[in-house]
Amino acid sequence: MSSRSCTRSLGAISAAGALVSGILIATTSPAPAEHSGPGGRWQSCLTGTSDRQAVFSRAAAASGVPRAVLLGVSYMESRWDDHAGAPSTAGGYGPMHLTHVIASSPQSAPDRLGKGDGGREPRLPSYADASPLSTAQARTLDRAATLTGLSASSLRTDPVANICAGAALLASYHHGATTGLDSWSAAVGRYSTASDQPTALRFTREVYAVIRSGAARTTNDGQRVRLAAHPGARVDVAQVRSLGLTTPEDDPRMDCPSSLGCEWVPAPYQKYGDSPGAYGNHDLADRPHDLKIDDIVIHDTEASWDTTLQLVQDPTYLGWHYSIRSSDGQIAAHMDPKDVGWHAGNWYVNMHSIGVEHEGFAAQGGTWYTESLYESSAALVSHLAHEYNVPIDRAHIIGHDQVPGITPAYVAGMHWDPGPYWDWEHYMALLGSPITADKHADGDLVTVKPGFVDNQQQVTGCDPDGTCPAQGTNFVYLHQSPSTDSPLVTDIGLHPDGSPSTTEVADIGARAAAGQQLDVAGRSGDWLGVWWLGEEGWIYDPASHPSVVPSSGRVVVAAGDQAVPVYGRAYPEESAYPSQIPYQTVTPLQYSIRPGQSYVLADDDLQTDYYYAKTFRCAGVALDCTDVVGQDQYYEIWFGHRIAYVRAADVRITGG
Repeated sequence: MSSRSCTRSLGAISAAGALVSGILIATTSPAPAEHSGPGGRWQSCLTGTSDRQAVFSRAAAASGVPRAVLLGVSYMESRWDDHAGAPSTAGGYGPMHLTHVIASSPQSAPDRLGKGDGGREPRLPSYADASPLSTAQARTLDRAATLTGLSASSLRTDPVANICAGAALLASYHHGATTGLDSWSAAVGRYSTASDQPTALRFTREVYAVIRSGAARTTNDGQRVRLAAHPGARVDVAQVRSLGLTTPEDDPRMDCPSSLGCEWVPAPYQKYGDSPGAYGNHDLADRPHDLKIDDIVIHDTEASWDTTLQLVQDPTYLGWHYSIRSSDGQIAAHMDPKDVGWHAGNWYVNMHSIGVEHEGFAAQGGTWYTESLYESSAALVSHLAHEYNVPIDRAHIIGHDQVPGITPAYVAGMHWDPGPYWDWEHYMALLGSPITADKHADGDLVTVKPGFVDNQQQVTGCDPDGTCPAQGTNFVYLHQSPSTDSPLVTDIGLHPDGSPSTTEVADIGARAAAGQQLDVAGRSGDWLGVWWLGEEGWIYDPASHPSVVPSSGRVVVAAGDQAVPVYGRAYPEESAYPSQIPYQTVTPLQYSIRPGQSYVLADDDLQTDYYYAKTFRCAGVALDCTDVVGQDQYYEIWFGHRIAYVRAADVRITGG
C-alpha cells in the first residue's frame, strides 16, 4: 500500500537510563516486592556480560521461565535481534518485542492508485490513526516496566533490560505449579496479545515448533544465539483454550487452512452511488477457471491494523484478499481468491494475482517486520500458491514494488512497498524455496542474494532529519560505472530529466532486490555489469562478500536490429475485442531493449487478455464481466527493479 510520501507515524524515541560499564541502572521506582524478589533479582538479571545467550540464561533463572520457552518466544517475535532501539511495524521493541505505541497525529488513508485500468481513482477516506493497537497490545512494555521497576526507555533501547523485562512479563502470565514445557502453553498464547483463540493457538504452536526443532543464528548486532532442540515439546491446547478468547466464525468464501485461524472481515461488493461505476471494492470473477492466477503480491499497509480493516471494508476505497497483523500474525481474509481485488494499481496484474497486505510501514513508524508476521504470511502464501498453481519463486511471489505502471504516465506514481527492509531471503526460505545458486560456476545469469542482516546499504529520507535507521536491507545498488564514486544508474520513469537515481527510501530506480535475476554484460575486478532498464549498470560483487549467485535460465533479446518496446500490461490485439467493448490500447513504456542487450525471462506462459468489468453485478452494459482473449503472445521479463512485458513477436528466447 506504500505511497512515495514519508510521514512519520510514531513519535521520536527518546533514549534514557544510565549506563555504567555497559550495565543499565534502573531509574524508576523499585519493582513490587513480589516481582523483585530477595536481593533484587531483576538487578541481578542485568548484571553480567551482555552476551545475548548469557542474558537469556540469566533472565530465565531470574523469572522462572524455562530457557527454551523464553528463547522460543523471543525468536518468534524478533529472531533475537535488537534493531538498535528502532520499533517494529507494530511498535514493538527489542528481542522480546515489548510494545509501546506512541500515538501519532490523525492522518488520512494511505495514498493508493485506483483500480489500475486507467479509470476512476478511489475516494480517500480519512481515518484517525492515533491508536494503532488495542490497549493490551500497545502497552506490554509499560506492564513489563512495572513488573521489573526498569524504565520504559531502557526497555526500548537496551537489549539486556528488554530480555529481562520480557521474561518477567511472560512469567506473570504463568499459573500453576507444574514446570514442564507444556505448562507454559497458556502463557505463550497470552504473550502473543492475540484477541482470538485461533491466532493465540497458532502463535503458540509456532513457538513450540521452533523449540522442538531448535534454532541458531547470528543476530543483527553480531550476537550468536542458539536454542537447543527439545523434540518432546508439545502444546497443551486445552491451556490455550482456557484463556477464554473469541473464536471467529468461518465463512464459505474464506480460503484459509483451519490451522492458521483466519478471521473473515469481508470487503464489500456493493453500490454506493447512481452511476454504473459507483461500486466497490473489487470485481466478481471465477478464477482460476476464467482468469489464471499467476502472482501473489506482497504489500505493506502503511497504516495501523484498525485503519487497514476500516479501509478494506469501505466500498469507496480499494480491496485486497488478505491482511496480516504484525504483532501476532493474525490473518484477516477479505474476499474469495476467485474474485479480482483492486490492490496492485495495474489492472492486468490485478486480474491475475492475489493481494496480501502486511501491517507495517515501509520506512516510517516502524522499520522491521516480526517473525510471527513472516511465518504466518509464508504459511498462507504457501497454501495459496499450491491451491492456485502459482510458482513459488521471486518472479511470481512479488512485491508491490515490482508491479509496472500501465502507461508511461503511471510509472512515477507506482508504489514501492514492502520496502527495503522486507527480508526476501528469509521469506523465500520460509516458503520452502530459498534463494540459492542453481549452477556450480559463474555464467551469464545471476540471482541477487546479498544477505540481509549485514547488508546495510545506505538509505535516506525516513526520518525528519533525512536519515534512516542503520539495519539490514534487501537490495544492492547499481552504478553507472564500476566504481562507488560513480553515480547510480538512471531510471527515466522516475527521473524523466535523466538525473541519477538516489538513496531516498522510495527511490527504487537503482535497486536490484534479493531474488531478482539479471544477465551479465561484463566484469571489471570486483564489479559485475548487468543489463538494466536499457542500459548497463554495475553491481559491487567482491569474492569476499558476493552480492549474487550463479543461476540458470533463459533470456530474451531483440529479434531484429531495432529497439524493442517494453509494456506494463499484456492486453490483446484490437481485432480480439467485440464491438461493444472498447479497445484497450497497449502503450509502450518509456523504456526499450536495444539490440545486443538481454533480460532474464520470468514467465513465458502468460494469458493475453483483458477482463472487461465496469458495472455492479455486470448489469446494464453489454458483455460486461467478459474476458477478452487475444492471439498476441507476451513474455514477462525482469526489467529494472520491476517486472515488465514484451511481445513474443519482438524478441527471441535464448539459453536454457
